[in-house]
Formats: sequence, structure tokens, C-alpha cells
Amino acid sequence: MKNKQVLTLIFAAAVLAVSTFALVVPASAQSNNYLQRYNNLVARVGAAGVGVETLLDNWEKVDSADVNLLSARFNFWFTKSRSEEIVTRPEKRYLGMDPVLSLKDSLGNDVYYFQEPFFDDECYGQAIKTVDRAISLHPQMLEFRFMKANAYIAYEKGSPDMALAYLTELASKCEDKGWEYEGNAVEKDFFKDAMNQYCYSFYLIGTQQSMEAFRALSEKMLQLYPNDAQFMNNIGAYYMVGCKEPKKAYKQYCKVLKKYPQDYTALKNCILITRRLKNFKNEAKHLEEFVKIASDQEKSAAEMRLKALKTK
Repeated sequence: MKNKQVLTLIFAAAVLAVSTFALVVPASAQSNNYLQRYNNLVARVGAAGVGVETLLDNWEKVDSADVNLLSARFNFWFTKSRSEEIVTRPEKRYLGMDPVLSLKDSLGNDVYYFQEPFFDDECYGQAIKTVDRAISLHPQMLEFRFMKANAYIAYEKGSPDMALAYLTELASKCEDKGWEYEGNAVEKDFFKDAMNQYCYSFYLIGTQQSMEAFRALSEKMLQLYPNDAQFMNNIGAYYMVGCKEPKKAYKQYCKVLKKYPQDYTALKNCILITRRLKNFKNEAKHLEEFVKIASDQEKSAAEMRLKALKTK
């Protein structure tokens, strides 16, 4: 399995939703029959529509440990628990979401409308109970671990305390043997990339609490992989965006460049910070490195900027 495989289920967490997973693994003929019937029914009525629970109850009598059944049961309860309401906010982004509509109030101020998810606690609890059972029956499958993390992020929205605690515990098991994803053995880099996508999910949500979770999970990963550039860069992003402290961010990005002189993210952000701070000498230094790795379009713009800096 390629390390750079796109983790679509993780990106679902970033927008405060959980994907409906269709886990297709070897199963008995009867279970396969129920899976086909389930997919056909859900296509017509949705994951929590009329008749779905009855089908799942009958399926469970055939094979209560079937991973597709467990995934379907989770989807049923999670979908049933989730509803959306339109809320108004003064900011252009809310919980990582773009507005569905923007209008002016009577004073001419912008008012932004967002679709915010809300959850029924009883149904949500059943979803978590289901995924916990799935994890106990299939502890090696990362799909169910990610499913639970996504459910926490969706439920907690801007205050991801349970999500952070769960992912921190999961991160500590990065080096454990036997992990699987989509039926394949998981390599170390896959796990690291998965954790970084969760860091990014916290970053996108954009609240102070989620930014702290972004920092904490990145620092946890740095304890495990001290020289990993992506998590080192995350700390720079925390200072730059979460704390609005560009000097601290610059110092962190320079640490990255000391180990990885041509790291794209660190160079790009060093250029942005030094330009903002009007430190043209250091900006030029970073631009000279950046042109060595930039795409043709970015290289052209960087060379033009360097030329302009020489005239200052």
C-alpha cells in the first residue's frame, strides 16, 4: 500500500462530518447477501431510513461480528443522531466551514449563515457503543479507530478534548505491529500521515481549543519522531496562526531549515514572515533557497521579488 494514499475518512472529520463507510471484506454468502440488500436499501432511503434497522437486526442474527454490519450499524446510529441547524455568525469561517449564505443586517454589517451539526446524545452514544464493539472484535483494523476519532471530532466541534485524548493514545501505538487498513498491512509512514491529517483537521476547525489540540498532537508525534519535518512545521503554524506570534514561528521554521534546508513549507513561510516583518535581508536569503526548489511559476515570481529587493 502506498504511504501517500488519500485518507478520505479523515478529511471527513475536518468538516465536522463522518463519512458512511462501505467496508467490503470477505464474508459468508449470507452476509454478502445482506450487504447487497443493505446497499440497495440505503441508496433509496439513506443510512437511517425506514427499514434499515430491521435489516441490520436480521443481518446480526447471521453474523454479528461482520465488519460491514458493524460499519452499517455505526452509520445508522450516527446518521440518526445528527441534524443540522442554520446559525448566524459575524466571522467568515466557523468551525472550519464556509458560510452557506451571507447578508447585511440593518446596520450594514455582514452576517454569515452556517449549517452547524447537532447531535442527539442517546443515538450518538449508541454509535460510539457500536464502534467500540467493532474495535474489540477487530482491534487491528484502523478503519474503526478512525471512525471513532471522526465521531468525536464531529460531536465536540470546536472543543475536541475527547478527540485529542483518543488520538494521543492512538499515536502512542504507532510502532505497534499488525495494524491494517483496507485489508493491507500498514507502514509506519502511513500512520504518521494519518496523524498529521488529524492535526490538520484540528487546525482547520480554527478555534483556540482546536489550535491547542493541533499543537498537542503535533508535539506528541514529535516525541515519537523528533526529526519529522511535517510535525516540526506544524508547531511553526501554531505560533503563526494560533498565537499570532510570527517571530516565534520564524524561529521554529528556521529549526526545520537547519535540518532540511530545502523544505518547501518552512521556506515558504519564512519568506512570508520576513516580508511581513520587513526583514528584507533574511527574506532574500530564503528566496535564494526557494528558487532552487520552486515550480516554474513560483520560481519566476521569487526571482522578480529578489530583483526588487536588490533595488531597496
